[in-house]
Amino acid sequence: MKKMAAYFSLLTLIVLFNTACGPAKLATGYVTQDGAWCWFSDPRAIYSGETIISGWVKEDGSIEAASFNPKTKAVQTKILYEKLQSDDHNNPAFVKAANGSIIATYTTHSGRDGFFKQSTNEGGDPLSFGAAEKVVLLDSNILKDFPKVHVTYANPYRLEAENSRLYCFGRWTGYKPNMMWSDDDGQNWTKSKVFITNHPFDPNNRPYVKYYSDGKSKIHIIFTDGHPRVEPTNSVYYAYYEDGAFYRADGKKIADMENIPFEPKDASVIFQSNEEEGRAWIADVAQDDQGQPVVLYTKSPSETDHRYWYAKYDGNKWINHEICAAGKWFPQTQAGKEEREQHYFGNMVLDPANTNVVYLSREIEGTFEIERRETKDNGKTWAVKAITEKSTYDNVRPYIPRDGSGEQEVVFWMENRKYIHYTDFQTAIKYYVHE
Repeated sequence: MKKMAAYFSLLTLIVLFNTACGPAKLATGYVTQDGAWCWFSDPRAIYSGETIISGWVKEDGSIEAASFNPKTKAVQTKILYEKLQSDDHNNPAFVKAANGSIIATYTTHSGRDGFFKQSTNEGGDPLSFGAAEKVVLLDSNILKDFPKVHVTYANPYRLEAENSRLYCFGRWTGYKPNMMWSDDDGQNWTKSKVFITNHPFDPNNRPYVKYYSDGKSKIHIIFTDGHPRVEPTNSVYYAYYEDGAFYRADGKKIADMENIPFEPKDASVIFQSNEEEGRAWIADVAQDDQGQPVVLYTKSPSETDHRYWYAKYDGNKWINHEICAAGKWFPQTQAGKEEREQHYFGNMVLDPANTNVVYLSREIEGTFEIERRETKDNGKTWAVKAITEKSTYDNVRPYIPRDGSGEQEVVFWMENRKYIHYTDFQTAIKYYVHE
């Protein structure tokens, strides 16, 4: 009887303690059970006050936006476009205009003039997006010099120093990196201009590009020769745009707007690909406290051995360090078939508020898991914290929202119940709030 009484006393204390303290705060959970994204249309998530605005492609091809409150974990969603195209390349990217509205931009994958934009009410509900508007961005005169159309990706940014001009980048005319801009909060846009290409023009060559801006005066740009599946070597380059011109990392001018496009060889070289170290691809770019670029990229000695690398420009030179081995590709290759996307590594992202912090996805015992890594010596060594462990499904493509105060660290990623191809997926978006 004494033992029974002691048991019930202990049970009562546990109940009282849990009642007083409330349920434990969940640091991780689902933003959506149905969503996928690529990693070449960004920002995939931005802050609007204390709320995060993000978006994805649903399994049926619908484009969906969402608001997420990191404190309450509340999620609200809105369909931007019903059943546009079942392709993860089409995820929306967001930018806040000077008038306070949020603009969502997205494209179809390799269509013709398949570029769409939607805006919220000025200063209103962050999901009050109006109807989708199609932007015709192709210039017939530029098409004469670059005769190929593959409209894919949207990357919008606003620069305060240029009277809050909005820029948007993507792979449009000529299968090459393009840019256009708007001076009226996204109501009207210029036609697109090619700004990177090799000479002579090769219609099958497609440089891949990542961008970052703090919204003030500069846009950081990293890019490759092309797709690592196609290029015998695939190097990593850096340039930045500021005040009507493009520059190398050391500040040397590459070209002004009247003289674009420039060639990859004109930019700063972060990694010169070679046969031994393998072909590269790019993951992310941001800037440190001094405004210098920080870059994440991969080297692939083989298609089953992707290596993650961290690079910083110290004002004079690039400092490069390997972070870790990442494993093979994550698509679920079907029996008897050759994998089509052997360079779809788990991926990684920089914390834009603290570029010493990296979230990455790597293969551990056959499953892709998310880790948080932090360095204090420019990437030479890393402190590691597991965010997911012994998972049933692969966890890939982490992303940290932009434009935040830096007071809270939030990361999103894809959880793959099925990912056979970028047109054949059943995936969710999860979150983790670092506390």
